[in-house]
Amino acid sequence: MSTFKIEHRENNAINVLDLKGYLDAHTAPELEKTFQSLIDTNRFRIIVNCRDLTYISSAGLGVFMAYIEDVRRNQGDIKLSNMSPKVFNVFDLLGFPLLYEITPDEADAVKKFQETGKPPKAGK
Repeated sequence: MSTFKIEHRENNAINVLDLKGYLDAHTAPELEKTFQSLIDTNRFRIIVNCRDLTYISSAGLGVFMAYIEDVRRNQGDIKLSNMSPKVFNVFDLLGFPLLYEITPDEADAVKKFQETGKPPKAGK
């Protein structure tokens, strides 16, 4: 059985998801629920901190693709930070650096959101 955990916290109207463990077909639904919950509550500025993510499968990558359109349609974004070289290589192989902003650390991702201005208003 795969071990996976998500911790959610807020940092200046930015939602940070700390991923821990293995994100695969068995654990991907947990991340799907988390993204859907954020969208349902009009929270579209999301940082996914991958510092403790040790493995990601294609099913895990698919979750990011499934929600990015909804988030961006609402003037938000999903930024990724703190990836280990092993996890980054999986994202890189599939061209994710062209689609997502991947920063070395969470502070850089927060700064990128701050550079883009205020958070979007709900329902816009």
